[in-house]
Amino acid sequence: MSDCTCGERRTDWVPLGRDVLDIEIEGLTAVRDRLGPSFEAALALLAGCRGRVVVTGLGKSGLVGRKLAATLSSTGTPAFFLHPVEGAHGDMGSLRAEDVVIAISNSGETDELNAILPSLRAIGTAIIAMTGKAQSTLGRAADVVLDSGVPREACPHNLAPTASTTAVLAPGDALAVCLIHWKSFTENDFLRYHPGGSLGQRLRLRVQELMHTTGIPVTQDDVGQEEAVRVLDKGGFGAVAVVDGSGRLMGILTDGDVRRAVIRGDYAPRTPVTAIMTCNPRSARSDQSVAELLDIMEQKAITVLPIVDDAHRLLGLIHLHDLLGKGGVSFAG
Repeated sequence: MSDCTCGERRTDWVPLGRDVLDIEIEGLTAVRDRLGPSFEAALALLAGCRGRVVVTGLGKSGLVGRKLAATLSSTGTPAFFLHPVEGAHGDMGSLRAEDVVIAISNSGETDELNAILPSLRAIGTAIIAMTGKAQSTLGRAADVVLDSGVPREACPHNLAPTASTTAVLAPGDALAVCLIHWKSFTENDFLRYHPGGSLGQRLRLRVQELMHTTGIPVTQDDVGQEEAVRVLDKGGFGAVAVVDGSGRLMGILTDGDVRRAVIRGDYAPRTPVTAIMTCNPRSARSDQSVAELLDIMEQKAITVLPIVDDAHRLLGLIHLHDLLGKGGVSFAG
């Protein structure tokens, strides 16, 4: 692609646009021609995933990752996006060994993403890397590498992610479509899960139809912090509800609360959990609508809400992913 001469205004916009598309097609052709056993291996990991697919990436890769997670979720493969920085500060508490992680980085050397790789390994999740550098830090840490390298970017300076993001977006769609066939995902299934077809109906549902009431992470307000953290770790919500002897909600302890307590030096294993929990947390009622709870969660930037009755007794918990229709598996499992 030729650069514009300084001081001159270009007029060849259609040819220039075609040049951009040609470069992107060139990149996709290269990726398509490299599809092979690693693609089949990645597909098998995703199809056999007993937990959720967790997509992560930073910057433009993160934006593509959000789209991939949404496509997977709406086509029968429960998935969500994890920001790597937020993951490093507590959000990885919702991951389990049965999850599969798709990590996206063109260079494979994104510091913020690579910083969470050791924790992913410790948790035991399988890692699929989508990167243009198979021998990068990310590539070497992954179980499967999908080579998304392209000959060049469409940017005239070969800097702005253009062809490289398309080279992740399209193979991501290929994985999702192959999973549709693998799982025999039907049109009726699609209408049930696809946001464009059912989100409006879902927003009118009542919380009692979606909330978790059994096996939820809950502990008494007189237990020590260490015991509460154990419940938190096993719960799968990234939070544990704290109740008194009558079952009334007294507080909530999140991964972030624990992290902040450790940083402040306030974490003491045998000290009551009430010392570090969030007191009087935001809660909801079982007869509220999904739309109402989504508003609350967006305004307060929270992902888990306790559900209480008129006496403020705990009835259950609900996760943001349940409200968005991504709760095909139990988060309390």
